[in-house]
Order: sequence, then C-alpha cells, then structure tokens
Amino acid sequence: MAKFDTKRLRKDARKNYEKAWLESANLIEKKGKFFTLVNKQREHPLYNIILRARRALLELGFSEIIVPVIAEKSEVYKQFGPEAPIILDRVFFLAGLERPDIGISRKKIQKIKQVAPEFDDLKKLQAIFRRYKRGEIAADDLVEVMVRELDLREGQATRILSLFPEFKELRPVPTDLTLRSHTTTGWFLVLQELQHREPLPLQLFSIGPKFRREQRLDKSHLYESWTASIVVMAEQISLEDCERLTREVFAKLGFKDVKLIYKKATSKYYAPQTEFEVFANHRRTGELVEVGDAGFYSPVALANYDIPYPVFNLGIGLERLLMVETGETDIRALVFPYLYKPPAFSDAELAGMIKLERKPESEVGEEIATAVARAAEQHADEPSPCEFKAYEGKLFGKRIAVRVVEPESGTKLIGPAGFNEIYVYDGNVIGVPPKGWEKDEFLNTVREKGVSTGIRYIDAFAALAAHEIEQAVRERKHRVKIRVRNVRLLSDINLAIDEAALRYITGNEKRIDVRGPVFTTVIAEIDK
Repeated sequence: MAKFDTKRLRKDARKNYEKAWLESANLIEKKGKFFTLVNKQREHPLYNIILRARRALLELGFSEIIVPVIAEKSEVYKQFGPEAPIILDRVFFLAGLERPDIGISRKKIQKIKQVAPEFDDLKKLQAIFRRYKRGEIAADDLVEVMVRELDLREGQATRILSLFPEFKELRPVPTDLTLRSHTTTGWFLVLQELQHREPLPLQLFSIGPKFRREQRLDKSHLYESWTASIVVMAEQISLEDCERLTREVFAKLGFKDVKLIYKKATSKYYAPQTEFEVFANHRRTGELVEVGDAGFYSPVALANYDIPYPVFNLGIGLERLLMVETGETDIRALVFPYLYKPPAFSDAELAGMIKLERKPESEVGEEIATAVARAAEQHADEPSPCEFKAYEGKLFGKRIAVRVVEPESGTKLIGPAGFNEIYVYDGNVIGVPPKGWEKDEFLNTVREKGVSTGIRYIDAFAALAAHEIEQAVRERKHRVKIRVRNVRLLSDINLAIDEAALRYITGNEKRIDVRGPVFTTVIAEIDK
C-alpha cells in the first residue's frame, strides 16, 4: 500500500471533515497478511531504573503503595503553612468544562433537516442534550447515544453536533484540585489512614510522577519527573538513623559514595534543621548532582492530620540518578531522546534497513528469481548478443519460459557491476565489486571492515524480474521484458532504504554510492 497523501487529507478535511473522515476508511487494508512482529525490543532507561528502584526497596523491607496524584489545594496549606503560596505557584491546577445548556431554534431545525432529512424526533434530541448537561451521558458516549437512540448515522450525529457553537465555545473552569508537585502531598493522607490500620513501624514507598509548572524547560527541568518516595513512621527514630537508612538505600541502588548536605533553609513541611539533600558525582563531568531530598516531616504539619509519630521522608529523583549513572547532561535528551537527540545507527542497523523494493510473492516466483541469478552467474562473461534459458515451468497455471538476454553486440551477458554487493561502512552505503580494485584503499577497507547486506545487484534484479513476471501472468500478458541499465540509485536495482536511515545518512553528510553498469535483460514468454 502506498503512503497516505497527508497534504491531500488535510486539504479535504478542511473542506469537509466528515466526508474526508469517512472516505479515509478506504485507505485501510481490511484483509490480508501483511504484517508480523519483528524483534525491535528496546528498554527505556527511565523505566529500567524504576524497576531497579522498586526491586531494591522491596528487598530492603518496604511495602509498596500507590499515593494519590490529585489533591485539594487545602492539603498544601495544611502541610506547608505560610510557605503554601510559594509552593502553589509551581503547581498545576486542574480545570473542567462546564457543559452548556443547548437550545434548538427553528433555524437549527432547518439545518438538522439538511443533515438528516428523515429525522424528526427533536424532543428526544433535546432530552439527550439535557442528560448530557446533567452528566448522565459521558462526553465520549454522546455520539454513540445519538446514533443508537435517534437512529442516525455516525456522520450525521457528528455533523449535527457541529451545528451547535455551544460545543465549540467551551472554556475551562479552574478548580481547587491540583496535580502533586511533591509526593509528600499525598503521603500525609496515606499516613493519616494507615496509622490506624497497620502496626508501626510503617515502611512505605511509592514510585510515580510529580508535576511542576517550571518557569522554563531546560537541561535540568521538566514539567513531569519521576520520584521514588519513601516514608518511615516509627514510635522512635533519630536523624542519625535516617542518614544511615538513606545511605543504605542508595548503596542498594548502586551508589555507595553519596554525599549528604543539610539545607540552611528548611521547607516548612519538614521539621527545622532536619532537611538534607543527597548528592552523587556525575559519571562524565565529575560534578556533584542533587539526586535526593530527605528530612523529618514537621510535627506541626503532622498534627493537622492527627499523626502523633515522627515520620522520615526520602525522595529520589530518578531522572537525576539516571543522568549521574549514564553520563547524560540533558534530562530532556534522557527522557525524550526522539525530540532532543539525533538518531544514531550502527552500520549493522543501517544494513538491515536496506531491502528489496519488490519481490516475488509465490514459491514459483522465488524459484524464478533463484534461476535468473544462477543463469547470470553461469554465463556472466559470455559475449553478446546472447541468451540463456533460466526457467521453464508453470506459474499460476500458465506455462512460462524465462530467458536472460543481452541483445546488443560487443559486450557480455552481465555488465561489470552485475555482481556488486551492497555494504555499509562508517554510515556510507557502497556498492562493492566481488573482486578487482585491489589498489583502491577505500574499497578494500569497506570489504574488510564494512557490514554486508548480503544483497548483490543481480539478486535484487532477479527478484524484480520474478515479481514482474508474476504480475504479467495475473494480467494475462503473453510476454514481459525487464531491463536494468547503468545503475545510479538504489531504486535502479530494485532496492529501497528506510526513510530513517536515509535521513541519518544525509544528515551526517555520508553518501550512497552504488553506481555501476549492469546492463542485462530478462524476457518471459507466457503461453496463451
């Protein structure tokens, strides 16, 4: 199947979205076996360290728990006191859409009739709009309800909705619900409940995202980042215990030489002079990088939740930890490499991205391709004009005879580049002759150190010939001629390179050099 014509699709959608959307169904294959999974297994390093942290904390004896991501603004005030407004400045507030009251005027009725001439149950439509307003119908179910209860087609239902500007003019209405900027926001609520449900000590951890409305996104700041957060509630626990526990946790994660530095200004949700930051040496730069923050929760904040026991909290920034471990200096490139890092491919990976553009689909077609290549090998140096039978047999019930031909005089059956092989070396794609050119230092290096695709020019041409012969039989032709001349591009010998590989090669000022004379012909005669 050809690629989608994205420009035309956008143009058609601007003109008539519903029509373009409905017609786009014709671009999707409904039957056929075109795809099977290939092994493209690749882990994201962030999820890898998440799994490592989870396993390490479980092995240390912590219980895993899910901490709420959404919290009321009032919780921030209960935890941070007078510091709350500063904290809330970095918080994302959630908003919702107020569902509109929708009236149906006479003018609207006329437009509805134009969309659905047979529809006349306006009272039922109005009732559906009222149920939607009251929240009895979910937003993503509205079209389905209209289709089912009003006997409309899907396209008619969406076009009717487009007649009401009330749906287009919806504006977000802010609420007092926030996305947590600290896992701490949810820990107080969790501890308030669990102190009555489980015996002390409570040793809990939760791994998940936090969200901060940063003033800028740069090498060390993202809106969303992941934290491994730990709390310990005990009848008696000291700051010395907590320092030791912190080092034990980081050692379990593979960081034995962390440095603990107490902050001069303590966050209000921590007890005074108990907050310390954890630093590790960056693998590449050697600089100290903050990878964690810890301290005792403030007894004042705990009192707001009727918690009478000391609570130690440690938060570990997993992206920061990963930066230290991998030597990456840009957190954006670490988390979103597809946006912030140029692609990088090995020669072997590039070689795997060069494939036959067209190839036979049947077993007989594959036999024909093999026979064409074999005949070319056996008679390559025969002086022309000449021709040699490559295959004779039946294809799709039709008897065929296939010949390899060179009609012009003064040459050979196969041109000098016919048995060149495609190699990749240092990001370059090169057509390499099987022998000769021993004095060419570059070609010798490619032969020795490059990665072969295993594809020769004659193999690619033979696959094309077999494919065209199959098509000719299907189309009830009686003769087909396939010719390859002087090769300049991969496509000249029935090869294609993946777009990602092509972008990489051109972007890195590498080259594709497959030039060479092949000059041969395959002719197939098909019985009537």
